[in-house]
Amino acid sequence: MRKVCALAILLMLSRSSKAQELYNLTLPASTLPKNTVGVRLFNESYSESGLIRKITELKLMYGVTPKLTLMLTGVASDYHSLYLPVDFILHDHSGGNAPPTANIPEAAPNPYIFAGADLYAQYRFFSSDGQNTHFRMAAFGEASYIRIASHLAEPELLTHNSGFGAGIIATYLKSHFAGTITLGYAVPTEYNGNSFDIYGGVFPTTIKYGNAVNYSLALGYLLLPRHYKNYEQSNLNVYLEFIGRSYGAAQVTQQDGTVTTRIANTSFLNAGNYIDVSPGLQWIIKSTLRIDVSVGLPLVNSSFIHQYPMYYIALQRYFYFRKHNSKKTD
Repeated sequence: MRKVCALAILLMLSRSSKAQELYNLTLPASTLPKNTVGVRLFNESYSESGLIRKITELKLMYGVTPKLTLMLTGVASDYHSLYLPVDFILHDHSGGNAPPTANIPEAAPNPYIFAGADLYAQYRFFSSDGQNTHFRMAAFGEASYIRIASHLAEPELLTHNSGFGAGIIATYLKSHFAGTITLGYAVPTEYNGNSFDIYGGVFPTTIKYGNAVNYSLALGYLLLPRHYKNYEQSNLNVYLEFIGRSYGAAQVTQQDGTVTTRIANTSFLNAGNYIDVSPGLQWIIKSTLRIDVSVGLPLVNSSFIHQYPMYYIALQRYFYFRKHNSKKTD
């Protein structure tokens, strides 16, 4: 029975997507087969002034129908804390209600905490399949609840900001090569909380983050095996992923007694854009277990929500659950 189930999932996964389009950091337009479950454990990290920052994601994926996949991701992180950093806004209290000035936050250790969750849905609405080739398109939408306090303008729904997003994905596969283009739009919700100055003062603060356009180009190539003999063979894939974002400036207001002051922008609160490049390798074992490794480097400008190089590693496993039906179906 175990071998039968294994064969079933191998056949279904091979029909739904090819190995070289299972990218390390981005998603293809293909969706999971119906009643297939995927579990993915993902970690990203970087060094900041001797501190190792890290984010861990546990993602559960489910194929609701052959065209609809749902994903629920829980996130733990020490990128930010539940509160704004003490030096986010400096206030010297001179003259009573002196206008505060923005200050670049310094690297400081944060607790490793549960940061929030993200719900993602992807629907494949177009497929054109041929011999060793296919072109597919999908639409996606997501909603996130992130409870940490991000003090940066750049929004990222999965790990830094609550909000909503949507977009479209197109994937082309030919023989050993696959390419995917993604275009999305994110609308983060504003942060409302307290900001503390170096003297212990507490100031109600609102941060309105700018919206973001997210875009990516992912390229994948199947190195091994050159020719399939059976589904027990391992796959070795190489990837090059270009991931970019353009976002608006953040607007910060702070209540100081009876006076509301708008905080002037700094480099951390300004609008920005960048493109990262991430080469990576992937090993797929018996078509059900994935091991992904990648490194992220700046290509055009740079991100403010992390430093470089970024290191990514992930483990992913697929499970197939067959639903029994007493009625005969075609």
